Amino acid sequence: MRKPAELREWLLASVRDLKNNPEKLQIFIDAGNLQARLQDSLHFEYQYTLNLIVTDFAADTDYLMVPLLAWVKVEQPEMEPDAIQFEADIIDHKKIDLSITLPLTERVLVTQNEGGNYTTTHAPEPVPEWNLPDPEALQELNPND
Repeated sequence: MRKPAELREWLLASVRDLKNNPEKLQIFIDAGNLQARLQDSLHFEYQYTLNLIVTDFAADTDYLMVPLLAWVKVEQPEMEPDAIQFEADIIDHKKIDLSITLPLTERVLVTQNEGGNYTTTHAPEPVPEWNLPDPEALQELNPND
């Protein structure tokens, strides 16, 4: 699975508080399954619920949600409008802990070469690259330190 690591990199590059404190971001896969027909090929799809946990977040949650949505727009464009869920524990008047869940899928193509060895390729999502803003542009959402 490649999306959890890619999302981590994206958020660390896009959210100043996480860039400065990467230990605040934890990523888990709570539940998952494989969709595979196993008839003509070994192609399959990962389907899982990703759980992002951000602890002691002291910035406005918009500074986290906008980069998250920008990533989803490219990496999971067919996601249902209400698919992203969250819970928050308000620590004090400045900090919260957030748990965000989102359903993700990854299509994997499996091919066999002439020697009999298998190769996997993760199929890209059908979205143009220009859809994803530069992480530096999202830094402007964050308040000045």
